[in-house]
Amino acid sequence: AVGENPYAVDTAGISVAAMRYQALIVGGALCGVAGAYLSTAQGAAFIREMSAGKGFLALAGVPIVGPLWSTLISGHNLLVYVAILAVPLTAFVIYRTRFGLRLRAVGENPYAVDTAGISVAAMRYQALIVGGALCGIAGAYLSTAQGAAFIREMSAGKGFLALAALIFGKWRPLPTLLACLLFAFADALQARLQSVSLPGVGVVPVQLIQALPYILTVLLLAGFVGKAIAPKAIGIPYTKEK
Repeated sequence: AVGENPYAVDTAGISVAAMRYQALIVGGALCGVAGAYLSTAQGAAFIREMSAGKGFLALAGVPIVGPLWSTLISGHNLLVYVAILAVPLTAFVIYRTRFGLRLRAVGENPYAVDTAGISVAAMRYQALIVGGALCGIAGAYLSTAQGAAFIREMSAGKGFLALAALIFGKWRPLPTLLACLLFAFADALQARLQSVSLPGVGVVPVQLIQALPYILTVLLLAGFVGKAIAPKAIGIPYTKEK
């Protein structure tokens, strides 16, 4: 009716502007879903096309900022930026919200949480759902952005690397991000060193080069895992006292 005869709608006491704003919001949300499909399911083409715009080309001539933008920041898949933004968001939720306070308390002392009248099982299920959603986003990146294909065991143990990064980062968001970047550097290094003749060594077997990220993980955990204190109640089932 708003599209056909807005005057009749206004006469009926319905806000025409509000109805049009609602339609605009719904249309924008649908366009956002379509844009998310283009930028994730069809690779990083959306980001690359954006980088080819005049506004982004103007940054190329700026000293320091231009090379940093063109070689490090731009050209990635949309999920890369989502992952980066998820780190400060996660830190805010964990340390600045009621949910985060309860979540940390459930991991440290679930009995105290239960005494306060909060369901320990519900909190742990919520944390499991959030963690599963984040793992789903990571899997979507592997299958749509990094390789644009789905094959069996395509993660190649990266989930264990993520767990090692969490331990190495002492269960804190920012140190965990730095640990992930370190492991990513090792993974990128092994991809570039394959079939490369090293001075004094020669060509290193591919299998040894591919194992470089995992060797680094073992060495780091062997040296730092004793200094990382896990939540006291992690992995311990909670039974409500009667």
